[in-house]
Amino acid sequence: MTLDPEQVKLGLPQQVPMVATLNLAFGELTPDRAVMVLPDQPAYRNHVGGPHAGAMFTLAESASGALILLNFGHLLDRAIPLAVSAEIRYLRLAMGDVTATAASDRTATEVIAELDSGSRPELTIDVSLTADGRETGRMSILWTLKPVSTTQVK
Repeated sequence: MTLDPEQVKLGLPQQVPMVATLNLAFGELTPDRAVMVLPDQPAYRNHVGGPHAGAMFTLAESASGALILLNFGHLLDRAIPLAVSAEIRYLRLAMGDVTATAASDRTATEVIAELDSGSRPELTIDVSLTADGRETGRMSILWTLKPVSTTQVK
């Protein structure tokens, strides 16, 4: 079971204000893939005229978070999704709009089964960053679903 993609698209900028601040826009959102775009905006350019590295990092992390929320948002009463680590590689100068395409290394069914077994599952979301049809960067984010303790205050 996943959340409604339209609900996630509308809710993410409210839940994560940086998404709204950078004017990130959704392309596609399915259980297998999230596509988001950072529009070219002078306020978020770096010293060479491309998008700031921090804005590109936020774009990639937001696309991965949208995929996590879509697939596991219905479990928030019993598991909190948390980013554990992230690694980004900037491959070439990006100019103009930047698109992030995120995909998981595991199915939601596998992750939920691991959570149901009492474990704290981890999964990796890989993100490709492109501009003008060329890959400009790659990011890998390790996520976990931390079980909510019955004694935790919500």
